[in-house]
Amino acid sequence: MAQTKADREAAAKKGAATRKKNEAAADAKASATGRKAAATRKGNEASASAQDAQRSGKSALSGLSSAARSAGTAAKQAGKSVTSRAGTRKRG
Repeated sequence: MAQTKADREAAAKKGAATRKKNEAAADAKASATGRKAAATRKGNEASASAQDAQRSGKSALSGLSSAARSAGTAAKQAGKSVTSRAGTRKRG
């Protein structure tokens, strides 16, 4: 049975609608992929930034504690020095 002109036109309209729908779906998928990639990138940057802050915080704390320890040792030695000098003066 031969196709009529109306059948061909209906098939053409259906094909055009399908192509339009597929194009819209592809655009939406590409857009979603871009958003997901951006979100992942930003998440990774935030994680890296947090790790850097944690590392620098730890190094700052260890630096502060060693600085405090050094300051304490210096004060202790200074105290010993003053005591020694005072003892020397008494003897001398």
